[in-house]
Amino acid sequence: MSTPAQEHRLPTDVTPSHYDLHIFTDLENSTFGGIAQIDLRVHKNTPKIVLNTLDLQLKEIAIHSTGLNEVLKASGRELDRATQRGIFTFPKVLPADSHARLVISFEGELLSNLSGYYRSTGGKDGEIAYSLTQFQPTSARKAFPCWDEPALKATFSITMISLAGGVNLSNMPAKSEHAYTPGLFGEDSWVGKKLASVPNPSKWKITRFETTPPISTYLVAYANGPFEFLESTYKSPLSGTVRPLRIYATKDNIFQGQYALDIMQKVMPLYEEIFDLEYPLPKLDILVVSAFGLIVGRTQCFLHDPNSNDLHNNQYVASMVSHEVGHMWFGDITTMEWWDNLYLNEGALFPEWQLDAFFLGANFYQARSLDARLSSHPIEVECPDANKIIQIFDSLSYSKAASVLRMLANYVGEDKFLKGVSLYLKKHKYKNTVTRDLWEGIQTATNRDVQSMMDNWVKKMGYPVITVTEKEGGIHLRQDRFLETGPAEPKDNETIWTIPLNLLTVGVDSSSQIDSEILLTEREQFVPLDIGNAFKLNAGVTGFYVVQYSAERLVKLGRQAASPDSPFSLQDRIGLVRDAFALSIAGYSSVSSALGLVDALRGAHEWLVWDAIANSLSSITWTCPRRRLFAPIAKRLGFEQAPSESSEQQQLRTKAIEQAANAGDPWVIEEFKSRFAHFVQTGDDSKIPSSLTSIAYRVGVQEGGAAEWEFVKRLAASHKTPAQGLAAMIAMGYSRDLARAAATFRYVLEEAREQDVLYYLRGLQRNVVTRRFLAETVFEHFDEVEKRYAGTFAFNSWLDVAFGGLSSEEDYQRISAFFQDKDTATYELALRQTLDTIRSRAQWIQRSTEELTHWLKEHSA
Repeated sequence: MSTPAQEHRLPTDVTPSHYDLHIFTDLENSTFGGIAQIDLRVHKNTPKIVLNTLDLQLKEIAIHSTGLNEVLKASGRELDRATQRGIFTFPKVLPADSHARLVISFEGELLSNLSGYYRSTGGKDGEIAYSLTQFQPTSARKAFPCWDEPALKATFSITMISLAGGVNLSNMPAKSEHAYTPGLFGEDSWVGKKLASVPNPSKWKITRFETTPPISTYLVAYANGPFEFLESTYKSPLSGTVRPLRIYATKDNIFQGQYALDIMQKVMPLYEEIFDLEYPLPKLDILVVSAFGLIVGRTQCFLHDPNSNDLHNNQYVASMVSHEVGHMWFGDITTMEWWDNLYLNEGALFPEWQLDAFFLGANFYQARSLDARLSSHPIEVECPDANKIIQIFDSLSYSKAASVLRMLANYVGEDKFLKGVSLYLKKHKYKNTVTRDLWEGIQTATNRDVQSMMDNWVKKMGYPVITVTEKEGGIHLRQDRFLETGPAEPKDNETIWTIPLNLLTVGVDSSSQIDSEILLTEREQFVPLDIGNAFKLNAGVTGFYVVQYSAERLVKLGRQAASPDSPFSLQDRIGLVRDAFALSIAGYSSVSSALGLVDALRGAHEWLVWDAIANSLSSITWTCPRRRLFAPIAKRLGFEQAPSESSEQQQLRTKAIEQAANAGDPWVIEEFKSRFAHFVQTGDDSKIPSSLTSIAYRVGVQEGGAAEWEFVKRLAASHKTPAQGLAAMIAMGYSRDLARAAATFRYVLEEAREQDVLYYLRGLQRNVVTRRFLAETVFEHFDEVEKRYAGTFAFNSWLDVAFGGLSSEEDYQRISAFFQDKDTATYELALRQTLDTIRSRAQWIQRSTEELTHWLKEHSA
């Protein structure tokens, strides 16, 4: 009897071994076509072929069977849109243990929906058209008929036919490229007929690419457009082979690609050394507008202005390049067998770990926030069909996976952990894997029972809070599931995790040590230690859990963390702040205890500590504490960067000015108004430091009128750099005038590029004046939004942006009622997560407003 998941998988009577694809791209008419010749293995007698196809017009369908030694045309075809399948019946049974070649010609539209093979625009004025692919997780079927499941790997030979003025790119290097001449293809061939039907066929060219190794369909990539490139190479530390590296972009942006190319050149040999496994393809390209051999990404992700001093953008681009290059090993060399093992691609990427404290803010706490909800899901989650698959590309599949693997690496030792990963990659090269395969590799390298330790972290949702009770001779520990709505009910509190405690203790001689071996394996456990000296669980914040101390101990920890000779690391200071606020917001402890900890850390110099404070205070949405904390730092550091200034101080300045502006500090607001006014009047933006561009634009629009809004609207459409364009898009939503808010929303629906719409909406959501307006407007236009975006990554974000900023029980009830009669199959998870956020925030406001008001009055002086 088949399981629900198996029912949604393709039958394996017939499986592909090789695809020979010819793709015809007509950018002028926004259409494409092609012919797929697919070599098949027939495992069982069958008269039917079942594969995936969606939104394609299928033309001729035929099969050449070696077992029958004849060509059969399909006698029947059924296209099932619900299951996204094509079912083709042939007049004879294909015999088992034979081979066949299926030939299907097809046509489709190049839409701008960011899915399948789609059309986009770029360039300085947004008038350059190009086409590219986005197949992950289940959209290759929109570009060519295929077996669109990760386990059904095959080799691919790709030929692209396009107008001669553009550049064709794919996973592999081009082995030939030449202009079309009559007779190049047979007159009766699909390509011959296609080119015979177009005006001036001599203006078209044929690009043939080398054959790929076995890959999944979602890794296939190709693109066509007027791209230019920068080139470099790297030398393999394992073999000495020199491979070309390129970054492609449109002419106006290519000069900003050097930084990403330099990062790629550095991380390629690093990954080879880490995994002891050479990159197997002849080249690697980045197209800036991920796949094996060709990484495709947004301009904001990969371009950096060489004249900019924006360190945040530096870090972001470096992180994105490292992340995507890492996929060449995790996901491409090895691939999860089915999408419930998505984290085997998304979690095990290491370069960010060198900036371990930065990883906490960028990944760790984002995942912890999402996993603290009842609507969470396990890292390894059952994904029976495409509707569920599209929903699991979230912080749990990405960032929680990375966080628990980081925890495991710390426990077993990073060197042994990486050795285990190397064993895993080598054993399963070009194969499909499940969780136990990774655990077996690490277990072999470490001689530890990894699977028993990790099963609940991967297969169960949520994470624990460890409550520390001090007793004579030691501490009593208890683990329970942590929820943002408060202590879990028994039915939601059944999991017992195996928790590395990473216990830091300080001796009488002030020396500190960390016990990384000790585990909490039961609900409750006693740990002997001298509570008269400093101690802290989860040293380095390596474990994916919260620690609750008594109020008295938290005060001591705060003082010890703030002292010049503190035994605690930067990560520990960040962790103390984030845990204190998570516990207070969820009702486990008082808000005043968290704010007291912040007061103790006011002398901190690390910008990441202040980033943790800023993020935590933003959760309670009060301006007074933020202004009181950040405005003095902003005034002390000023707007101008000194030549000898450290990167630490640069980032602290940016954070302090940002937070002071968000809190409405008059001095910061006036500075921004003056600098932005100069920009509007003269077109000279030299008075706005590049690291403050986004904040300056937001304040300029927020404090300005129609002229300022129109100015950033023009910048959003035509900008010098992607970072400037992104800042302008977000700033459009910051006007306090609801008429301009309505104009921004109309612009989103009618003029903005599909890949940019969420940036405009984020501005409307973050603007407290327009937050509710946005929700009401999305209610009004929901049918249009759903029609355009349902079933895409973007639609889940639409729900969060539209409703995630609301904060009352009435909001919760109204949204629940609105969706009650709708088919939410493709976004059910995102909807539940958004509703959980609203309810949690409503409970926090009801529970803590009086206490917070009292604390502010006491500390107003």
